Formats: sequence, structure tokens, C-alpha cells
Amino acid sequence: MSSLLIHSPILIIAIPLLAAFLTPFISRVSDRARDALVIATLVFVEFLVIILAVDIYRDGPHIYALGASSPLLAMPEHYMVPVRIVLQVDAMSIFMGMISATVSLAAAIYSVSFMRNETGKDKFYTLLLLLTVGMMGLEFTGDMFNLFIFLEILSISGAALAAFRTNFADALEGGFKYMCISAVAALMILFAVGIFYAQYNLLNIAALGQAIQYTMLDKIALTLLMMAFFMKLAGVPLHMWAPDTYSVAPAGITPMIYVASQACMYALFRVCFSLYGVTLNTLTIGWIVIVIGVLSMFVGVTMAVRQSDIKRLMAYHAVSQSGYMLLGVGVGLAVLGNPQALAAYGKQAMEGGIFHIINNAMYKGLLFLTAEALFYSLGTRDLNKMGGIAANMRYTSIFFMIGALAISGIPPFNGFASKLLIYESVYQFNPMLSVIAMMISIITLASFVKVFQSAFTGPILPHFRVVKEVPGPMLGGMGILTAIIIFFSLFPGLIVDQLIHPAVEALISRGAYINAIMGGMQ
Repeated sequence: MSSLLIHSPILIIAIPLLAAFLTPFISRVSDRARDALVIATLVFVEFLVIILAVDIYRDGPHIYALGASSPLLAMPEHYMVPVRIVLQVDAMSIFMGMISATVSLAAAIYSVSFMRNETGKDKFYTLLLLLTVGMMGLEFTGDMFNLFIFLEILSISGAALAAFRTNFADALEGGFKYMCISAVAALMILFAVGIFYAQYNLLNIAALGQAIQYTMLDKIALTLLMMAFFMKLAGVPLHMWAPDTYSVAPAGITPMIYVASQACMYALFRVCFSLYGVTLNTLTIGWIVIVIGVLSMFVGVTMAVRQSDIKRLMAYHAVSQSGYMLLGVGVGLAVLGNPQALAAYGKQAMEGGIFHIINNAMYKGLLFLTAEALFYSLGTRDLNKMGGIAANMRYTSIFFMIGALAISGIPPFNGFASKLLIYESVYQFNPMLSVIAMMISIITLASFVKVFQSAFTGPILPHFRVVKEVPGPMLGGMGILTAIIIFFSLFPGLIVDQLIHPAVEALISRGAYINAIMGGMQ
């Protein structure tokens, strides 16, 4: 077990990568064997993530250098530099890893039944595993260039999966838009990496954080990185791809692409806190993050209200909910240089924003799956053509209600717990921002009341009277996310204390992040 734990950071990435290449070969032998391989791989990844998380929360971050016992190499000038491929997994990294692993597992289980009558399933599961690899690598890497590499793996597999159902006319459009924004974002990141390497001859994030001088070139690199990550996380006004991509992606893939966007949000936070830290103008950068967060909240929810396509409605809500995360962490970033304000309300705002990341991944993923379950059974995404479905799809309607109440911030669900942390802390920073956030939650509730009334209540339409509940694996995928939502709703204090608070401390503690690699050589 100790050897497994030591090598778990690379195994979490390497095992699904190996399974991705084995999947097409096993698919030629047996579909059931292929499905079993995919599920078993993701179950094992979940297990590795859990044991790694337990160890990190107990003993501190894991540093894993490929091919060596230490990431540092002695140079002729008598100083040490990290030149190897390094995975640096702290409490924030493993927190995101737990989200990615859980949603990937639920999505794969859900897809077993959903994809049963589709063609090209070997390609589908290969891409699903590669998307998991991209997310995990992005969250675990300690190197800017490898961050770019894993972002490319994430983006290419995500674009292919979004366009997978080519029998739908809009699928290619959704995949193409995702590919275009991903290509532009990747070029920006690669250019920023080139700027860092040209100035400092370094690629490791911790080493760059130690050496960075916040020159004009560093400011240009920061601008490029922020724009790239805002594009990938669908922050307004760079959100135009999200509704078209989320609405056409296959059932289990939509939550995964959304969590991939959250992984890009993590990369934004890692750059701002761990790479730049207080060397940048945290108040200005924090307000930029806050403004984009508020715009995302407002534009997303107002666009969602007018949608009749249930998956486009869910997609706009995904944009809106990302705004809460940006708002909470943006307030923490804005007061990062003010220890009193950071202790008084900045950390609490960050805890609310980061708690909302995992909450939103669970209930937004669940809502995407319920929307696709309706499409699977009814053959339409149009709310105007639905009605009375609750009578024949009882479990799906229950799952939808739980997800809708959670996303709307209705107590005692977990969405209320994270939003309350944001409301209370942001109010101390700027009361108007807190009022806006609360108003948007009210509009969110109104939007989901509309969906529930249109799809689930009233008399069932004659041509839907023979509709049955979705197959067991699809219910199982939704059930996994529902169980986590209920657990988080019952014990929010436990989650904040045991998971969220250590993640926030790891993100704020720039010196500890640098020291973990550089060995105290600041």
C-alpha cells in the first residue's frame, strides 16, 4: 500500500491513459469487457484519489518527480533548479482531483446504458478516459509547459466528444466552437510559457514563483493566461461557446466538460495565487475576477430564463453558477495583500467559492444527467413539448427536484451552505455584490420552477403515456451524485472543515507551495 500511495500521483494519470489505448482493442473482443474495463479503471482512479487525499490532508503535499527521487538538479553555478517533469499535489489540487474522478465515474456508469444503441463506442470511451487524463494532469502538474500539454489533451478530447453525435446537425457546431476557443486559449498559454522561459529559463511553477519579478513581460503573460482561462471556463463575455457545446454533448460528457471548465478555473487560481501571489496588484486583479463573476451570474441566469431547450437552459445556468465561484475567490484575491481583511472575511469568501465548486459539480452534473434522461426517454429537449413526466419517470423527477433545490440555494441543501458563506463574507467587502448574488439565486429558483412545471407536472401528453423510466445504469450515475449532494447537505460544516479549509490554506500559502519544491531556498 505504501508503494501504491507513493506512486499514486502518476498512476492516477497513467492508468486511464493506458486504458484509453486498450479500449479500442478490447472493444473488438467484447463490448461488455470494454465497459467493465472503463468502469474498473475509473473506480481504481477514485480509490487512488481518496487514499492520496487522506494522506495529503494528514501529512501535507506530495511531490512526485518522474524518473528521479528529487525534482532538483544541481547546476554548475552551485544552485539547484527543478528540471524534471514534476507533479505537485497539495490540498487544493487533490480537492479538484476528487471532483474530476467522481464526476468521471458517474458519467461513465451513466453512459453504459445511454450509449448502448450508438455506434463508435470504442472511440467514445477512449475519449472519455483521455478527458479524465487531461483534467487530472491539469490539476496535478507543477509545470507550466505540462499544464499546456494536459490542457490540449483535455481540449481535443472534449471537442471530439462534444461533436460525437454527428447525426445531430448542431453537434458539429458545438464541437467546432469548443475546438476554436480551445485553440486560441492554448496559443495564449503557450505564448505566456514562452515569455516565462525567455526571462527566467524556468518552467516549474514553484521555481517561477520564486524568481518572478512582475516585469512588464510578466504582466503581459498574466493577461494572456487570465484571458485564456476565462475563455475555457466560459466567463462572460467569453462564454459564447458554452450553450452550443453543453447542449449537444452526449449525456455523461456534458458534466465532464463542465468539470473540465472548473479545472481551468483552478488553473486560473493557481496562477494568480501560487505563481504571482502578492507580487501582482491583487486588488485590481481581484476586482477583474469579481466583475467577470458578477457578469457571468447575471447574463447566465437571465439568458437561462428564456430558454425552451432544457439543455441550453442548463448550460446558461452553468455559466451563471461559475460566477459565484469567481465572486468568492475574487474577493479573497482582492484582499490578499491585506492580512486583516483576509482573516476577517477574505478566507471565508474563498471557502464559499471553493465549496461552491464541488457543490456545483455535483448538482449541476446531476441536472445535466436528468436533462439527458428526459431526452433519452422522450426524444425531445423542448420543454414546450413535455408535460406530466413525473408519473412515469419518478426517480428522474426526484433527482431533478434535489438538483434544482440545491442549485437554487434552498436550505438545507448544499447549495445554500456555500452560497451563504459567499453572501456573508462578500457583504463585508461590498454589500451590493451580496445583494446581486441573492437576487440571482431568486431568479435561478424561478427558472427551475418553470422547468419542473413544464416537464414534470400537469397531465401527461398522450404520446408520452408509454414512456418508461431510464435504465438502471443511468439511474446509478444520477444516484451517485445525488448521494453526495445529500451527504454534503447534512454535514456542510464537516466538509468545510475537513476539505474546503485545507484547500483554501494551500491556495493562499504561496511560500509553502514554493518551499515544497525548492526546499526552503527562497
